[in-house]
Amino acid sequence: MFLASATPSDHLNILVTLSIMWVSAKLMAEVFERLKQPAVVGEILAGVLIGQSVLGWVEPTETTSTLSEIGVIFLLFTVGLETKPSSIFRVGKKAAMVAVLGVVVPFVCGYLLMKAWGSSNVESLFIGTAMVATSVGITARVLGQLGLLEEDTSRIILGAAIIDDILGLLILAVVSSVAEGRIDYFEILLTAGLAIAFTVFVAFIGAPAVTKMAPRIENLRVENSFFVFAVGLCLSLSIAAAYIGIAAIIGAFLAGMALAEATEDKTTIHKQMNGLTEFLVPFFFVSIGMQLRLDVFRDPTVLALTILVFLVAVITKLVGAGVGALSMGLRRAGQVGMGMVPRGEVGVVVAQIGFSLAVINDQLYAVVLFMAVATTLVAPPFLKILFAKEIKTRTPASGA
Repeated sequence: MFLASATPSDHLNILVTLSIMWVSAKLMAEVFERLKQPAVVGEILAGVLIGQSVLGWVEPTETTSTLSEIGVIFLLFTVGLETKPSSIFRVGKKAAMVAVLGVVVPFVCGYLLMKAWGSSNVESLFIGTAMVATSVGITARVLGQLGLLEEDTSRIILGAAIIDDILGLLILAVVSSVAEGRIDYFEILLTAGLAIAFTVFVAFIGAPAVTKMAPRIENLRVENSFFVFAVGLCLSLSIAAAYIGIAAIIGAFLAGMALAEATEDKTTIHKQMNGLTEFLVPFFFVSIGMQLRLDVFRDPTVLALTILVFLVAVITKLVGAGVGALSMGLRRAGQVGMGMVPRGEVGVVVAQIGFSLAVINDQLYAVVLFMAVATTLVAPPFLKILFAKEIKTRTPASGA
């Protein structure tokens, strides 16, 4: 329907927009790689640069949002391919502790901060909810680029981030109901039950089933049959996750995890997925940067609140999630805490919902967006510092 009604001029504009986004992302990624910083930081800053705050070359549209969503879905799918279910189960209890504390501490502190600032109860609840979020996509990209996805600490971060997203979405459902003047307990409990059942089913039943089916899939006559099956499974589980009320990226991650055992010692699927993600994922990071508007911070009061919210967002997630991993030692607890700091697209979604329900104004919307983008930018360099020992021990092996 869209293609039938669109004009050649519309098609050209879309092509130009996507070209600007992708090329700027790769150029900035190259700059930051040369500065020995994570490429993801450069890709997000590319979005800030070409977006409405600086050059104004590109504005967020339905097309850019769709590509961004597809990009993060395939990013989490490829992370799942590197994550065997047994590895997640091994750190399950610790990941759950990290997730719960990483939700409770930021939510309570965010709520109290806004109440002390003089905000309404609903506004305070929404800011607290935005602080709960964790963008697993950001941390996963950084850890993947550093070759650290096999570390136990990374497993805890990924497992906790998945649990964190489920808890965060449930809290968002409650807060949204409060904002609308109602609370549907049945709907909330149903979503929670379905989310848990979906995750358990894919991990315990889906993964072994896919491993058994793998030889038959590879013998199909369609070209690149296992790759075709993998993409189909990724999209199907993403849709299923979205339908039961949790993030599509959780379904994508679980799809990758279900294939992790089946793809052991097979490099073809990883190479094929790498080409796909290299094209799609930059749209996700650039879109995060494009959301930011800097003009609202001309008001000193808004600027002061923004700084406060940002500091509380970083400290509470670092401390809350870090305490959950304290038994592993202070350095590793710091790694886990910092890995949970980025709010990314999840924080942006919370801000958009609050704004659409008219419970937060333009200023608070901008504050949450800045917090989401800034926490996403600050985490990768610190992750690289905190994982310096692991990176150093892996460097000789990769060069051999």
